[in-house]
Amino acid sequence: MRYLTAGESHGKQLTTIIEGIPSHLPLLREQINESLIRRQGGYGRGKRMQIEKDLVEITSGVRHGYTLGSPITLVVNNDDFKHWTDIMGEDPLPEDTQKIRRTVTKPRPGHADLNGGMKYGHRDMRNVLERSSARETAARVGAGAVAKVLLKELGIEVTGYVREIAGIVSDVDENLTLQQRREISEASPVRTFDEKAAEKMMHAIDEAKKEGDSIGGVTEVYVEGMPPGIGSYVQYDRKLDAKIAGSVMSINAYKGVEFGIGFEAARRNGSEVHDEILWSEERGYYRRTNRLGGFEGGMTTGMPIVVKGVMKPIPTLYKPLQSVDIETKEPFNASIERSDSCAVPAASVVMEHIVAFELAQAITDEFPADYFPRLKRAVDDYRKEVREF
Repeated sequence: MRYLTAGESHGKQLTTIIEGIPSHLPLLREQINESLIRRQGGYGRGKRMQIEKDLVEITSGVRHGYTLGSPITLVVNNDDFKHWTDIMGEDPLPEDTQKIRRTVTKPRPGHADLNGGMKYGHRDMRNVLERSSARETAARVGAGAVAKVLLKELGIEVTGYVREIAGIVSDVDENLTLQQRREISEASPVRTFDEKAAEKMMHAIDEAKKEGDSIGGVTEVYVEGMPPGIGSYVQYDRKLDAKIAGSVMSINAYKGVEFGIGFEAARRNGSEVHDEILWSEERGYYRRTNRLGGFEGGMTTGMPIVVKGVMKPIPTLYKPLQSVDIETKEPFNASIERSDSCAVPAASVVMEHIVAFELAQAITDEFPADYFPRLKRAVDDYRKEVREF
């Protein structure tokens, strides 16, 4: 199971092609649209989200509400393209209209502009920033939305929310169920739990916007229902937590990942880190605590998966940082593109879907996955087997 995305930020459309989804999985366009709409929300979003209304068109792989087993193609049209046709169109421009290209020669610190320009030989760094933009995450959320449908049909639920913005930490009752976490966080403008912390977060976002600055934070994804033993210890590239970490780090502006208590483990004794193993007739094997976030030895333990991601402040600022014009080599203030003062609430939705795809991929790698009813039987049988171990 895999996916590819294509499209530029101000291009005609974003396209996602997903391969490896079993046949006969019930899938509706509305299920994907729900995720895309959630990605566009959250306190701190900029004007781009008022322009684009991300709605998906399924152009292959689904018939009459069920997947076919063939590649699924998702298309999200960019409504704003009508204002960018001359700048982003595929046809050559006449010589006397070259000025409408809006050439970018001043790379922005914190972006892919300069490195990408050097790598691919682009003197106009719009050719870099249009693809490296976080707009591409809409296509990835589409893939994750399909994965979430697959997981839910197998009894596996995934949700994401915000734990921290600009150093303001939102406390959460660790005994909350996934459904409770989802309901509480989705009711919050900043997708978090603590109302007092949420008010402080929104104030910090407002202040950053007023100052032309940006702020980052920490997002968390919580998963229930994942059976134990998914992933493997036998090779480094089969460890599921490592795959999830790599995927989270691929999200724009993410600079760190941790599972469970994460870096806090470095400051504790072993007795305060590892999760004691218990057994009961009702639950089978389980852990007294979940400090390791649902993973041991690169495999799931059957406990909830808890993974956090660190998002840096968005580097596109309305008080731009210094850069150097690649044509003149003179110092200049970096170019400004439309941006958010804080995209952490939206990023929590992106991370949720990125993790969901990795989990769905691991499931389809582990069990026969051409035909969904067969996959479901195999997962149910495996759950019964490990419960009786």
